[in-house]
Amino acid sequence: MNKIDQYISKFPEEVQQQLQKVRAIIKTIAPEAIEQLAYGMPGYKTNGKPLVYFAGYKNHIGFYATPSGHKAFQKQMSIYKQGKGSVQFPLNQPIPFDLIEKIVRFRVDQNSASK
Repeated sequence: MNKIDQYISKFPEEVQQQLQKVRAIIKTIAPEAIEQLAYGMPGYKTNGKPLVYFAGYKNHIGFYATPSGHKAFQKQMSIYKQGKGSVQFPLNQPIPFDLIEKIVRFRVDQNSASK
């Protein structure tokens, strides 16, 4: 079991499923991304640059797409609690996987353009 699997396995089954789905989205859109534990959470890099991170919490999933990823999707994320480069998707609501997918695609394109 790798470190990401170990990280995800610490959560209740329902949360594990949500985290695995976020992970699958990232790996599908950015199959070349390097997956590693960073800042104590699953993190991904493309072209040697941070792509996105995610984390599980008691009541939400944290998603971190650097300030540029959050700025680009500010309107769509306005209904969620946010920090400078983070957004919280509450576990008692449907996780917006389609939005996560759009953000990951945006970040992949950004990292590719800055090669």
